[in-house]
This record gives sequence, structure tokens and C-alpha cells, in this order.
Amino acid sequence: MRGAARAAGGRAGRPRPGPQSSSPSPPPPSPPALPPPALLLLAALLAALLGGAGAQYSSDLCSWTGSGLTHEAHRKEVEQVYLRCSAGAVEWMYPTGALSVNLRPNVVSPSRPLTLCVKLLGDSSGANIYLEKTGALQLLFRDGDRGPGQVRCVGFEQGGLFVEATPQQDIRRRTAGFQYELSSRHAGSDLHAPSAPCRPCSDTEVLLAVCTSDFVVRGAIQDVTHAPERQESAIHLRVSHVYRQKGRVFRAAPGGGWRGRVATLLACGVRPGRGEFLFTGHLRFGEAQLGCAPRLEDFRRVYRDAEAQGLNPCEMPVD
Repeated sequence: MRGAARAAGGRAGRPRPGPQSSSPSPPPPSPPALPPPALLLLAALLAALLGGAGAQYSSDLCSWTGSGLTHEAHRKEVEQVYLRCSAGAVEWMYPTGALSVNLRPNVVSPSRPLTLCVKLLGDSSGANIYLEKTGALQLLFRDGDRGPGQVRCVGFEQGGLFVEATPQQDIRRRTAGFQYELSSRHAGSDLHAPSAPCRPCSDTEVLLAVCTSDFVVRGAIQDVTHAPERQESAIHLRVSHVYRQKGRVFRAAPGGGWRGRVATLLACGVRPGRGEFLFTGHLRFGEAQLGCAPRLEDFRRVYRDAEAQGLNPCEMPVD
């Protein structure tokens, strides 16, 4: 066994001089010289430049920016885009062909069905935008819809968006773009849902809104302004108490209290009214959207009735 090991070691290792040779073994080869730091830096820059030349679009988990003039877009009729985030944006320059935008929220398993809201960028043009579910398409925005603040909210169940470029004789200076948000709020309760009625909230909806809204404040309507081009009304509030707010919708006002504004649909015909209200709502693309807004005395009655029956989903001061 030892002889076999020595024989194997002799074959696998460096050969020993035989009995006929007395010359010394050649020295081992010296390691290759390392390039100077300047050459390493140059190689890194060249690699970065070559890699950038081959890139056709920029993408992260939340947003995507690309061009319809890339090689990929010409080889494939439909470009696939994969986003794994709850909010982001898509900008498609020189739109040609189509995009299939696959959306997934960055949560493992949402507790409630998801709502997808899409907002056009102010200068978006050159494409129609559809909700895509199991091969069926629902039009959200037609090419030519104009004006900032264009928002559509729909129920979302592991679907996606299909962005189809419209035929253009000159596609220069065109960019189809939008923002998106995925949330666990129900589309029917969102004022930007196409079928949402402008109706007062039920008692149950009011109690839930107090617990789940991004902002809950007590105050009065100071003024209402209208923006027909956005199909929105802005309600300017003078707030006496902020129970909760996400972001900085309401800011301290000179002389005390807070001021802020919330948006609602122009079709709801909101007007200034006397008395105090409890305003609730959600942030949509950074802007406050009105939810339930009962008069303060009505909310107190509803809250106390539910409290007496042990049905309040959460607690809050009502005095």
C-alpha cells in the first residue's frame, strides 16, 4: 500500500530526477505580474461602458423605464415587464408594439383583496392602458385622456397591465407613463373607482373608516374649489383636532389648529357647510382623498351606540 501511495505520489507530484540525470530541477514558474491599478480601473470602466451599451431599459422592483426603439422591442411584439412592489411608475418612451406589465405586491399574502389604482403622468401619450386578467382586457385609459390627476381604481387579483401603443406617424417626443399603487382597500369604497357613488357612508363604514384611514381629523370646511380639467373638487379644511395622519396633509396654522385640503370627485357636488365634521380618507399618490365625512354629532351617536353593544372595531376619543 505504501509503495502504491509513493508511486501515485510520484506520478501526481513533481517528477524526481532519475538515476541518469544529476542536473537540478528547474525553478517553479513565477506568478504572473499583476496589472497596475490604472489598468484595473481602465478595465472596469470599459466593462461598465460595454454593459451600458447592451442595456435596453432600466428597472428595479418598483419602477421601469424603457424605450420602444430597443432591439428587444423590434424582435418581440410584446415586451414583458416584471414589477414586485406595492407602488411605482412605468415610463415608456417612443412607444411601439406593446408592454405586458406583470404586477405583484411586495407582501406575502394580503389579508384582503387588492385594489389597483393607476394615475396617468401629466404628459402621457401614445398608448392605451388596459387591466389584463386571464386574457381579458378592460380599458382604463385611452390615448388622448389628458390632464394630471387622471386616476382609475379597480379590483386586482394577480392580474397586470397591458400597454398598447397606438399607431403614430411620428412617435418622437411621446412617452406613455403612469404611476400605480396596490393596496388592500376595496375599490368600491374609493371615490376614484369608476362606479363609486357619491353617497354618505353607512354607520358600519364610518366606524371602519375611523380605524383604517390614513387620516382622521375633526374640523370645518373653509372653502371648496373646483378643477373641471381633473374632474376633482378640493375641500379646504380648518382642523381643530388631528387624531391620525399619514404624511403631512395637515400642517399647523397661524393662530392655532391645522389646515389642509382633501380631494373628492367633482360630480359629488361638495359645497361649504356649517358645523364640524369628522373627515377620514386615504393618501393616493401622495394626495389626500376624501373617504367618510359624517357630521361630528352623527359620528358621536354612531360611536356610542356601537360602544354600548361592544361592536366598536377600535377606540378613539369622541369628546
